[in-house]
Amino acid sequence: MKRSVRTAVWSTGLALLLVAVVIGSAALGPVRIEPLTVAMAILNGIVVPTGLESGTATVPYIGWSVPVPGLEYSSVFSFSIDGTHQFIVVQMRLPRIVLAATVGFALAAAGTVMQGFFRNPLADPSIIGVSSGGAAGAVAAIAFPALVPFGSLHLAAFVGALTTAFLVYAIATDGGRTPVATLLLAGVAVQAFLGAMISYMLIHSGDGLREAVVWLMGSLRDRSWSDVTFALPVTLLGGLVLATYARELNVLLLGEEDAHHLGVEVERTKLLLLALASIVTAAGVAVTGVIGFVGLVVPHIMRLLVGPDHRILFPTSALAGASFLVVADTVARWPTGPTEVPVGIVTAALGAPFFLFLLTHREVHSL
Repeated sequence: MKRSVRTAVWSTGLALLLVAVVIGSAALGPVRIEPLTVAMAILNGIVVPTGLESGTATVPYIGWSVPVPGLEYSSVFSFSIDGTHQFIVVQMRLPRIVLAATVGFALAAAGTVMQGFFRNPLADPSIIGVSSGGAAGAVAAIAFPALVPFGSLHLAAFVGALTTAFLVYAIATDGGRTPVATLLLAGVAVQAFLGAMISYMLIHSGDGLREAVVWLMGSLRDRSWSDVTFALPVTLLGGLVLATYARELNVLLLGEEDAHHLGVEVERTKLLLLALASIVTAAGVAVTGVIGFVGLVVPHIMRLLVGPDHRILFPTSALAGASFLVVADTVARWPTGPTEVPVGIVTAALGAPFFLFLLTHREVHSL
């Protein structure tokens, strides 16, 4: 079967799986809703702009109210369903589910790039300190809110993640070259330092200790559409650009010298791949906290199923990661006690045993 056909078949199948997982997840909860009703509620929530309306908006951090033009919207579909069910699906469950799919997509896509970049199946999005940087930024916002501009936890985590990634890159770069081994070691050192800083801030977090600990475990609880609008555009745009570098990732697997002879601008490509993977990961970490194993296990499983060609591996891993995190979060929000289980615990509980199974059966190979 031709590669393009295999890519289309796998991607279509995984996209349909994602749709089924989203509908199934939205149907589950304290109020059970039929899957068909969920599908109609989601379709009813699709709106298009129909015209302009006048209104006022408050300028953030200043407080001025200014007149601004707005858009009027109307629904594309108008299925007749219970209003309560419509509200539960679209306003309560769907934002969390869409965010889970977005972050799963981001982590699996970044994990695929990192494993190809480092030519190591044990690499994941946190390998150069992105997750640790995001954690440090978020904990700083919780422990010392007066020191964080605008008091935005999401923004603090996003900036912390990107700052760490580029710091590691700057440390590892010498004379215009960035050896992969040096980059890896710099990432380990910076992660260790940030781990110490996070521990120090936790000691001084006071009433914010519980919030900080839950954030470090990774959680999607109480997320809204505003969180989706923060992460989704960055993730989709970054993922689309990364997908265009699938050929370069394939060539880099041969080694940097061979890649150079085959026409790849190695250092420029490495910088772009690291930057884009870091941005995508930072967008996910900023809204959910640290979620492990998605970027490690999912790309490895898909590599066993579809092979190492990143032209098919990248889109399939991203779609599989989206479905995996939606399933994991559905398990996390299942009522098992007075406190919801953070989704990061679920991904570790599901991912670690499976990865050990692959390891013991000699299915973990170098790239």
